[in-house]
Amino acid sequence: MVEQITDKLGRPIRDLRLSVTDRCNFRCDYCMPKEIFGDDFVFLPKDELLTFDEMVRIAALYTQLGVKKIRITGGEPLLRRDLYKLIAKLNELEGIEDIGLTTNGLLLKKHGLNLYNAGLRRLNISLDAIDDQVFQSINNRNIKATTILEQIDYALSIGFSHQSKCSDTKRCE
Repeated sequence: MVEQITDKLGRPIRDLRLSVTDRCNFRCDYCMPKEIFGDDFVFLPKDELLTFDEMVRIAALYTQLGVKKIRITGGEPLLRRDLYKLIAKLNELEGIEDIGLTTNGLLLKKHGLNLYNAGLRRLNISLDAIDDQVFQSINNRNIKATTILEQIDYALSIGFSHQSKCSDTKRCE
């Protein structure tokens, strides 16, 4: 039996975060400001990202150390092609009790059903404002908050549970 992995305070580590991409379709000032991550910014080549099999192997090793929950993040994880295949493989791991996905929500209508069918049930959606103008000024992509709210409604309609989060900025409301 392998010993439970713990943090510096001796608390068991039960959560693993897998960042599946460095790319994002937003340019929020607090994360990927457009002044640095402009249209000509060069992200990691795809062959330098971990493969899904490598991520599953890492997750499997961590389950042996007591990890029970996995959170998929990015960048924007829904930009990673065939993400549902990773979710399905992670769901097959013995000991995993929960898989969550942190997303800006823009692509939920496009990918939500495949993700749900692969076993994903929980979403953490970044929604930095509910006012369209404020939201657009934060994401720097002219994407309205109402668009994300529609995506959230869709996700809820197919069975996802979710929570929304807001980054603490002066413009956030």
